[in-house]
Amino acid sequence: MRNVYLVMHQKLPNGPALTRRVTDALKAQDITVCLEPWLKQAVSDGDPRTADDFPMDCIVAVGGDGTLLRATQTAAARGVPLLGINVGNIGFLVESELDGLEDVCRKLRQDDFSLETRMMLDVVLQSGEVRTAFNDVVISRGGYARLIALRASVGEELIGRYVADGLIVATPTGSTGYSLSAGGPIICPELECMVLTPICPHSLQHRPVVADAAQTVTIALDCAPEQTAQLDVDGRMVCALNFQERVTIRRSQTVVKLIRFGRNSFFGRIRAKLTEWSC
Repeated sequence: MRNVYLVMHQKLPNGPALTRRVTDALKAQDITVCLEPWLKQAVSDGDPRTADDFPMDCIVAVGGDGTLLRATQTAAARGVPLLGINVGNIGFLVESELDGLEDVCRKLRQDDFSLETRMMLDVVLQSGEVRTAFNDVVISRGGYARLIALRASVGEELIGRYVADGLIVATPTGSTGYSLSAGGPIICPELECMVLTPICPHSLQHRPVVADAAQTVTIALDCAPEQTAQLDVDGRMVCALNFQERVTIRRSQTVVKLIRFGRNSFFGRIRAKLTEWSC
């Protein structure tokens, strides 16, 4: 790796100092660094290059899982791998901690790493607009006080009508996030599937469902005409959904490649981040 695009958590109290520390460590390995736009302004970097004209070889996201999720859109669009460096709390998706920064930069320069491919989802709105999700798609009641009703189908077959706070459609990557908190299963990232997890369903019969990634999931709002729902993709609000409006979710042709140094297996990461950490 010779050219790194740097993305950072936007509310770190020591952001400028941390930026200098990371860029200095990268430059010490003869790696060229380009900062994302807001970061350029924060540290008064006059480099005119942007993500569009910088010949990036990879993206380094410094923060937590939220920062890495934000960086996936650029990484997927440019077809470059992504490395997460944790300065947050759990940091389940990120690969390295900040105290290993110098070693990480050395391995980047020497291409001493492997790539782990993760699937994404295309979220097709009724208008035809398409969004991509790395983690999950959530249809929820938003600020509405009552439960909402949703009809979910896989292919042409109706799964059921959910009366709940909402419904999560997660990738295997997203299975360890909101879906897990809502009672969904942990899915190995090597599998290619989608998991549909209801959020606080009113019926005891509704349980998470795992669908093949080759199938298409369709979700329709089935509430009263005046009621709306909120659509979020990877934790960011996209729009409000109206009566009988549909969202189609399918496997995307776009993938995200995560840089791994072979330190932790998937289940080792679960033990370290999701089990022992909370004790």
